[in-house]
Amino acid sequence: MDDEDPAGDGPLYAIGELARRTGLTVKTVRFYSDRGIVTPAARTAAGYRRYGADAVARLDLVRTLRELGLDLATVRRVADRELPLSEVAATHAAALDVQIRVLRLRRAVLAQMAHRGLDPEELTLVHRLARLSADERTRLVGAFLDEVFQEHAADPAFGAAVRSLTAQLPDDAEPARVEAWVELAELSGDPGFRSHMRRLVAEEAAERDRRLGGARAVRPDLAATVQAVVAPAVAAGVEPGSPEAEPFVRALTAGCAEFLGAGPDPAAPYAPDGPDAPDADDGPASECGGPGGGAPATGPHTRLLLRLRQLNDPRRERYVRLLAVVNAWPAPRSLAPVLDWSLRALALTPPSAEPRSAPAGG
Repeated sequence: MDDEDPAGDGPLYAIGELARRTGLTVKTVRFYSDRGIVTPAARTAAGYRRYGADAVARLDLVRTLRELGLDLATVRRVADRELPLSEVAATHAAALDVQIRVLRLRRAVLAQMAHRGLDPEELTLVHRLARLSADERTRLVGAFLDEVFQEHAADPAFGAAVRSLTAQLPDDAEPARVEAWVELAELSGDPGFRSHMRRLVAEEAAERDRRLGGARAVRPDLAATVQAVVAPAVAAGVEPGSPEAEPFVRALTAGCAEFLGAGPDPAAPYAPDGPDAPDADDGPASECGGPGGGAPATGPHTRLLLRLRQLNDPRRERYVRLLAVVNAWPAPRSLAPVLDWSLRALALTPPSAEPRSAPAGG
């Protein structure tokens, strides 16, 4: 039964009743009482503690603050009004932000482990990439783009391309963006991928100079031209190698002629192996070189195959897709369907089906 507060401030509660009213255990209330977080208003003749109504409100506050993760010393100062609650809340929220970021990074590393079966060396690399600061992340991406664009970095024509390939991960990014960042950082550090992207940029610069003489006009690039010509064939379900595909192949070869130059292509990275690999010479020497004699020239059919094979590297598309996730951009349209179709159709269509003099397109 409750006693009356001798000061006339209402009933006094035994420790068990106080525990019931606050939802705490008797042991917890006694712990807070022993440490002066809540003090008894009186004691019985037998020495039992009795608490006033203010102890209920105080313990409610203490319980809330403890559940929010505040340490006991801070809780005491807030309860005693030595610290403004707003100041404590702001400080604690900032600390939680750090903890949340750490947990997200840990989750990203564990997700990579689960999905990719990382070995110990790969795990160390992924963990290091996940822990990079914002400045370190910026420097890592900057180094990748500097190497890819090299002497073209200062060219205004490539400024938009640099911006479109820059990853910006905020510190409060959700787990999916952090996971994408880790994979993107690994990919950007791959020497083979860097070399591949550097070759693409160099060839794009050469194509622009060939077509525009260094002018800054905006014109469709090779990928956009292939998309415009081939997308209708893919949408209509036209099979590569079929008679229905031949008009698209002719249009593709004509439309891409201005991107290919003439004669042997010294920038071609390799002649791919396999059943779809084109011959070194897909036409007579006079097609791209002088009549008669000399080394065989690489015809437009082969040069287009080589360029599209290079453009269709899955690492490039993976980078673009990861970039969209990291930057919270809309998912990009995949070029793989039109590039795959183009490569199959070109491989299945004999070079003789091409017009001898393809008009410049795009």
